[in-house]
Amino acid sequence: MPLSASAIRDLQEQIADRIYIQIAGWHLYLGDAGLAEALAIECAARLDQGAGVCARQALEAVQVPIGGGGSRLPLARLVPAGQLQDLEDLLASHS
Repeated sequence: MPLSASAIRDLQEQIADRIYIQIAGWHLYLGDAGLAEALAIECAARLDQGAGVCARQALEAVQVPIGGGGSRLPLARLVPAGQLQDLEDLLASHS
């Protein structure tokens, strides 16, 4: 069953405050990076596949512009393994 708009916003808020990317020892939360909404939408579209598959596929689908937008990396390359587990746990509560 698809998530309602309010459930997607709730998921976005949880992602924004809990999930971060790590670069050179720095943690940047996805809400501050402007990536929480895109990840919430990608997760909502895949939630029927289970939390683990959903988290991995959604992190691969969100492309993060780097270097002024000249290049892009999948969000999965910037999120530490522990954060993947946190995202899976978060998604499990929404399924």
